[in-house]
Amino acid sequence: MPRIAGQVDLVKSEAMLDAASQVIAERGVSAPVEAIAKRAGVSKQTLYNRYGGKAGLIQALIRRRIDTLTAPLADGAEGAAPEAVLAAFARDLLTAMLAPASLAMTRVAIQGAVDMPGIAEAVFGGGARVSRARLADYLRAESAAGRLAVDNPALAADLFSGMVSAWQMQALMGAPAPTDPETLDRLSREIARRFVRAYGVG
Repeated sequence: MPRIAGQVDLVKSEAMLDAASQVIAERGVSAPVEAIAKRAGVSKQTLYNRYGGKAGLIQALIRRRIDTLTAPLADGAEGAAPEAVLAAFARDLLTAMLAPASLAMTRVAIQGAVDMPGIAEAVFGGGARVSRARLADYLRAESAAGRLAVDNPALAADLFSGMVSAWQMQALMGAPAPTDPETLDRLSREIARRFVRAYGVG
């Protein structure tokens, strides 16, 4: 059965994002767009038409990852205990932040923030800014439901993200950072426990 036009576009978009993830992991953010298009099996013009260039492609790639990472926050709004939801979210964030490909992209974004502001904005705007906004929405909903008492959800989301990103800074500077599952689980539970203690009800 032939695909309808929208399905074809979706398949091509996913192929381009998958190719971008692979090529950037192999060759860094400086990888040419032509290499990504070739890996995806599309023309360079198709890639530009869909994403407008490398910065747009990176932003879409990061947004896809953030959609996956923040999915538990939407699920958590159904009534799960905030500490459990936040521990799972912290675990996913830590794993993503400390992944070699993620660290490489963050380093390039920091180093090129002046000369390549589009890449830096794609990394921060499509990543940290979006995840913090979704966390703030979750905290706002949990407070409205009476499970948390967060008076400033945006600030609380920044504070939570700051606790999680402490180990990312270590890794970016070349210092040893935790990567084994047991340690990441322990750190994630501790972050959530302390956060809920600060913003718990009662």
